Amino acid sequence: MRLSLSRGLDSFNGGEALKVPHFLGRWHDLCCTRRANPQFLPAQGAVMLIRAATALLTLISMSVSPAFSQQFEKKNYNYSKFATGAFSEAVVVTGPAKTIYLAGIGSEDPDNGSIHHKDNFLEQCRMSWAKVKKALEANGATLADIVKATSYVTDVRYREEMRKCREETFKDLPLPPHTFLNVVQLARPGMMFEVDVVAAVAAK
Repeated sequence: MRLSLSRGLDSFNGGEALKVPHFLGRWHDLCCTRRANPQFLPAQGAVMLIRAATALLTLISMSVSPAFSQQFEKKNYNYSKFATGAFSEAVVVTGPAKTIYLAGIGSEDPDNGSIHHKDNFLEQCRMSWAKVKKALEANGATLADIVKATSYVTDVRYREEMRKCREETFKDLPLPPHTFLNVVQLARPGMMFEVDVVAAVAAK
């Protein structure tokens, strides 16, 4: 019995030849010393090749499987007293995850982009976070899954109102790492607050 080194894997063909996967044929061409007939390989040699291929695939499986068996986990960390209760200084995500990036979100009207709650920072902040929550839910995530948030304000004096807004939003949820930036102007006239976030959930 001889094995035909060609593509595909078929049954015995009249007791004479058995087609084997193309990569085994290439392996034979590269690794075996017998080259008298590149189209056929003695059955004993084929058995050795199959055993070698099985061993190689086993090694690959052993090296890859731990990464896939690792469970998704998100941990928040604080290293400074002043940050505790205000924001997390680090979030570490391990395991297979789906990452969600949101664009900057403010109090724009969903239909025409006009700014709601002009001259009312707290209401702009509340509306912005409500939109963030909705966008996350549309992608299978919640506020608890946020791993990074950046807030933009047009006046640093809004800092305390922003803190109040975040406390109302997150309640007892872990506070994500947060960057607070005071800018000259936001995308649209009348905008006083904008936030963008990154979230991570277990990959499915």
